[in-house]
Amino acid sequence: MAKTIRTEAVDDFFEAIMTLKTKEEFYQFFEDICTTNEVLSIAERLEVAKLLHQNKTYVEIAKQTGASTATISRVNRSMDGNGSYDFVFERMGISKEKE
Repeated sequence: MAKTIRTEAVDDFFEAIMTLKTKEEFYQFFEDICTTNEVLSIAERLEVAKLLHQNKTYVEIAKQTGASTATISRVNRSMDGNGSYDFVFERMGISKEKE
């Protein structure tokens, strides 16, 4: 059976995140709960996803972000997951660039 993130502990984590109201609160919370590298890794994956969403090449993404091609490939595979990247980028006002 595959591992799931859908647990009571993760529910509590997401509930805690949803109480945050300002960017400064997010910084404070994530500086306390995560290591610097954990936050930077998640941010890098989102940046890679954004650039993939904008139809950038692996070479362009690697050069711009410093992400490995393995990370870029893993993020690329997840782009077809639950569709969350599309609605998040839409809410952020980040549109797809034409191919």
